[in-house]
Amino acid sequence: MSTAAYGRLRSRKRRDRILNIITFAVVILFAILAIFPIWWIFRTSLMTNAEIYKYPPSLIPDNWLFSNYEKTLQVFKFWKYLWNTMVIIVPSCLAGTFTATLCGYAFARLRFRGKNLIWALCVGSMLLPAMVTLIPLYIGWTRGLGFSDSYWPLILPYFCGGGAFNIFLIRQFIMSIPRELDQAATIDGAGYFRILFNIIMPAIKPAMIVVALFIFITLWNDLLQQMIYINSSDKYTIALGLTNFRGQLKSDWSLTMAATCLSFAPGVIFYLIGQRYFVEGITLTGLKN
Repeated sequence: MSTAAYGRLRSRKRRDRILNIITFAVVILFAILAIFPIWWIFRTSLMTNAEIYKYPPSLIPDNWLFSNYEKTLQVFKFWKYLWNTMVIIVPSCLAGTFTATLCGYAFARLRFRGKNLIWALCVGSMLLPAMVTLIPLYIGWTRGLGFSDSYWPLILPYFCGGGAFNIFLIRQFIMSIPRELDQAATIDGAGYFRILFNIIMPAIKPAMIVVALFIFITLWNDLLQQMIYINSSDKYTIALGLTNFRGQLKSDWSLTMAATCLSFAPGVIFYLIGQRYFVEGITLTGLKN
């Protein structure tokens, strides 16, 4: 290698190193900006109210008052609210993931009359704002079926795929699986359901976990519909319980922030457990599309 070529190679390596450092610094900066509100809530939950209003504010508590969580749990019915929330989320996640897989498989592999029209309507429904259907659905669930003050209006819609995007995501994954596998299984005598359970489902496991996570996050944060359909305080979910708790305490921000930390902790734990599959599923979706 000549001296000039060696110099260009060194210059290119130096430039790439500088760009990597800048990129890493930008990523760290955005990570800090994303984590900072969570840290602010957590640090507030460990302070006294006098320390919260102190100026200039401190990033780190003078005394880490974990006793605030004990006080919060005495008035905030966290475990009851968590149980009520799981009563909604667990069957919705299981049913939504399974039915979305069935629908995605049907659209990806089966042939039936009107398939293209139904698929177009399904995809087109993603453009429909949720607020448009809120009042008709409320009248149907409460006056039509008598499910007022009940969890059923929050659970039953997820027995139909849990939304068009979930079906779309599963279908795109299944479309990327070679049809030769289905044909080979058919020659061996396998039917549609055996192909689905033994070949398709193991191959799309990351997509199914992503769908389950999407349903979990949607229901966990869905304050509006829970507020509409649930009236009794003994049926409150974490979102409703936290809203009611804030109203009771008003200016006691340390306990309010402790309750807030407790409310989002299960969601963070669930996400961390499925994070690897979530990132893998999203990455594969991008590559296949």
